[in-house]
This record gives sequence, structure tokens and C-alpha cells, in this order.
Amino acid sequence: MDKKVVIAGAVGVIGRTAVSHFEKLEGWTVIGLSRSKPDFPMRARHISVDLLDEDATRRALSGLNDITHIVFAALQFHSSLAEQVAPNLALLANLVHAIEDASPALQHVTLMQGGKAYGCHLGPFRTPAKESDPRHMPPNFYYAQEDFLRSNRVGKSWTWTVLRPEAVIGPAIGNPYNLLMVIAIYALISKELGLPLVFPGTHQSYNVLYQYTDARILARAIEWAATTPACGGQVFNITNGDYFRWSRMFETVAKFFGMPLDVPLPINLGTMMADKEPLWNAIVGRYQLRPYRYRDIAAWDFGDFIFKTDYDNITSTIKARKFGFGDCHDSEDTMVEQLTELQRLGILPANMKDVHPL
Repeated sequence: MDKKVVIAGAVGVIGRTAVSHFEKLEGWTVIGLSRSKPDFPMRARHISVDLLDEDATRRALSGLNDITHIVFAALQFHSSLAEQVAPNLALLANLVHAIEDASPALQHVTLMQGGKAYGCHLGPFRTPAKESDPRHMPPNFYYAQEDFLRSNRVGKSWTWTVLRPEAVIGPAIGNPYNLLMVIAIYALISKELGLPLVFPGTHQSYNVLYQYTDARILARAIEWAATTPACGGQVFNITNGDYFRWSRMFETVAKFFGMPLDVPLPINLGTMMADKEPLWNAIVGRYQLRPYRYRDIAAWDFGDFIFKTDYDNITSTIKARKFGFGDCHDSEDTMVEQLTELQRLGILPANMKDVHPL
């Protein structure tokens, strides 16, 4: 039977790659949901909708009477942990209720979480984190969303799966948690200024263990979870499958940009990059890049959090492997591949040898 998937958050770092992945699969029809229109080619049907508006969501999705799958990758960001709970729960609940009402064909909901389920944003946590680890003291909107799926699914014909990636990297603009863009734009501006690449954190954070999830691996995991009955009602960590230290990863980034690597210096990116908009605009013009607004191109505060973390942030992917998902990828290789993709998209200069101080 043909399948039809709704992907919420379709222009974000997860949703964009998921849309591209499912578009290529035979027997799948894709509908992307987001408030803003895609800034990239999308063969899938796109619906602009504010999922926080329950009535508007029901109206916009009322005609979708044959949806079989939901992929939820939407996010409402607030600086306060408590303030994040209600809107992010509403985003998910409004979508699921609207699709339930419209489509009796619904089979599966995939929910995105992340390392914050283990408290990685609060301080050192037990590593490698496992899906069976206990929750930390709330508030945590992941818990509210997961509890909603568990309770709302009772007596229904559909089931759900939770995936927990970490720091998903992939091409997306305006995403508050896109580490790829932080690294890429920081390195590009450094090179344009004639500076070496410097890790903007402490020596300790330079050498802790870290991990991330390539958006392409996550998209394949989403497909796997959606089509594997044993995944129903389960939670899985999904990463590239390896760990690294920033001391090694920054060597890879420096080599890609063709620039020297210097010792770490714990600068505050939010402060030091605040005045770089004129320089970014000049770079866009000089190398004929896509004219994205500087405030949308990278989330410096997120970079500060990641690069100042002085404890290991690693999770175990053994459970997913036991259930049949064995995809993995070397994280240094994926960094190079994703930076190369930014070149193809016109976000980075096509030839790094052309980048030099005026």
C-alpha cells in the first residue's frame, strides 16, 4: 500500500533532509508543513501552517484524509525551560489531533527528541546515555510530548517511535540548533579576516568526547522506524555511531578551509560575532553567495554552549542496532561532505582558495 507522510518542521535541519529523503522513495507521497515557505526546491507539496493555532491547523489539514505517517520535527524555542513545555506540546498535540480527525489511515508517528532528554544541557550526565536511563527533574518539553503520545495512542490503531539524535548537522538556515552553520560561518569569517582557525572554547572542552548526527542518517532512521513494526512504542538514540574530540574535528575543518589551526581561545561567539554583519554582507557580495540575512545564518549562542561544554556528551546506539538499524558514518567524513554541500548550495564559496583577506 502506498504511504503518505506529513513532515512537520519541513524547512529545518531535520525536516529538510527528511523531505528530500522521502521524496526519493518509491511508494511514498510527502507533504511538508512549516510556517515559512521553503527556500529550497521541494517536489513535495508544502502547506504553510502555524501549528500553535489549533483551529488553523485543523482547517489547513482537514483534507488530508489518507495520511499514514507523521514525522514531527517542529520546535518552538524559548530561553526558559518551563516556557518551552506548553507551546511545544501544543505543536505536537494540534498536529496529531488534526491528522487523527482527518485520516483514519494513520499508522505511525515519529517524534524527534535529543540529548536533552538525558540532561546534557544541565551539566555532566551519565554516559554513554542509554534509552533506559531515568528522566531528570523536569521541566523538559520532550517528556511532555512523549507522555502525550503514550496516553493519546491508547485504544488507537497507530503507534509511535521516539528518536534521539544529537546536534543534527545538515543544510538549513534560521535553525537555532544547527551546529554545521556555526562552524562553517565562523571558519569562513575567520579566513576572510586572515586569521587561523581557533576553537572558541576551553582546552578542557577541546578534548572531551562529543558526537553528532548527520541529517541523512537520521532521515534513514526515520524511514526505518516508520516501517518496522517492532519500533512501535520504542525510544532510540540515533547518531553517526562514533565519538570524536573537537581537537581532531577542528583539524578536519581547518584542512577543508585551507587555513592554519591555532590553540584554543575561549571567546564568546555571541559577543565576538555580533559586529560581523557588514563583513558577512561583503562576503556574500564578493563570492556571490546566497543573500541570507546574517541574523539567520548561524546561532552563535548555541555554538557557545557546545564549545564551552567541558564534559563528555555521548550516547549508546546499541539498542537501535539490536532492533535492526545499523547505519553509521565517520563524523569527520560527514563534516567534509556537509561543508561541501554548503558550497554546492551557494552558502559557502565554491573554491576555498579564493578566500583571502582583501
